[in-house]
Amino acid sequence: MATVSDLMLYPVKGCAGSPLTRARVLPTGVLHDRSFMFVRESDGVFRSQRTTPGMSVVYPELSTDADKLTLSAPDTTALVLDVRQEGPRREVEIHRIWRGEAVDQGDEAADWASTLLGEPVRLVRVAPDHERAVDEWHGVVTFTDSTPLHLTSVSSLDDLNARIRRKGADPVPMARFRSNIVIEGWDTPYTEDSLRDFVIGTARLRWVKPDIRCKVTMVDQLTGHSAGPEPLRTLADYRREPEGGVSFGIKVAVTAPGEIQVGDELVVG
Repeated sequence: MATVSDLMLYPVKGCAGSPLTRARVLPTGVLHDRSFMFVRESDGVFRSQRTTPGMSVVYPELSTDADKLTLSAPDTTALVLDVRQEGPRREVEIHRIWRGEAVDQGDEAADWASTLLGEPVRLVRVAPDHERAVDEWHGVVTFTDSTPLHLTSVSSLDDLNARIRRKGADPVPMARFRSNIVIEGWDTPYTEDSLRDFVIGTARLRWVKPDIRCKVTMVDQLTGHSAGPEPLRTLADYRREPEGGVSFGIKVAVTAPGEIQVGDELVVG
């Protein structure tokens, strides 16, 4: 039986995640997931671990009512912000294909993050009238790259790490893949590739496409430093996709919102 072993929320795109035991799943994914992001002050282009690996050691925590956001990092005084649901807006850009407006979270957050990350950045939040989707198939999203959810499996990671060890390298943790849902219980690795329509808890979900992986997977999430060439080197041996790149896990859209808990069974169909 395939069940949920881990659920993760990433309040700020590109920063550390928070484990959940229960998640409310909206059409845009886990409630509050990637609803904040750091953008370059000069032009509003989003920052990620691709260019700013130190973001991995920024630990965001939302209050129960999501009206306060705490940002913490090693050797840095934590910052507690009153979340601005509305206020001054800033034009932002994600992957050169989407531009829109987001709510700026103020100078205090900008100063804290700019000092930590070593470049002038602003913290923004999705606006109340936020609307974004790559297309209808991908589903509506917050600041995620293209789909509401990312799903991986324990058996696939075990297979990948066995291959990495055979190369004489160290295994990688699941955190490198920054998934929202981790499934355990499949005997066959990469069973997630064959999913199409499925239910977890009371949420109905569907496969969108393979999850193409980038150099973020080579960032040590605990230190914020590059730790390549794994896992991309090994994935390139056997997980190349026809459209380019290597994949691990799948991207998922939400057919019907609901609630998911750790331990819930994944039911196909």
